[in-house]
Amino acid sequence: MFKPAAAVCLAVLALASMARAEVIDSQAGGFTIRDSRLVKAPPDRVWATLVQPAKWWSSEHTYSHDARNLTLTPRPGGDWLETLPNGGGVRHMAVVFAAPLTTLRLEGGLGPLQALGVAGHLTFTLTPDGEATLVTLTYDVGGHAPGGLDKLAAPVDAVLGEQLGRLATAAEGGKSP
Repeated sequence: MFKPAAAVCLAVLALASMARAEVIDSQAGGFTIRDSRLVKAPPDRVWATLVQPAKWWSSEHTYSHDARNLTLTPRPGGDWLETLPNGGGVRHMAVVFAAPLTTLRLEGGLGPLQALGVAGHLTFTLTPDGEATLVTLTYDVGGHAPGGLDKLAAPVDAVLGEQLGRLATAAEGGKSP
């Protein structure tokens, strides 16, 4: 006989195998975050979605409050940009490494980190897994922030975890909320 409690346990275990987020290291001088998601889509679809942040990044985490203003040029020297009203704009990160379908590495400070004395590297690694793709996000940040960067690790982890979930949903053909 199938028991509801067993179903809940199986569902939790299945989700745990698909999403692994953690702050790997956190110190006053920096932190490292890693999050992985198994996306039910092939690497070409995941890559095509990844390089169009307007399709998956949350508008709540943009300066313009509209993710449709985001663009990304996925080649070394390319930028992740956001258009602002009245001709303004934000350069969120610079592309330093692009190997289509496998790796995208960007350099810069996201959000409030941009105003601090820090350097950051955000890497997306795509690994085929049968009909799916394992997407691993790693964000390494180091430098100086008043009070220490360790206090920012958990909030940054939460925001990036949300974005990775949105990327997965969009790549799987769903609409990110």
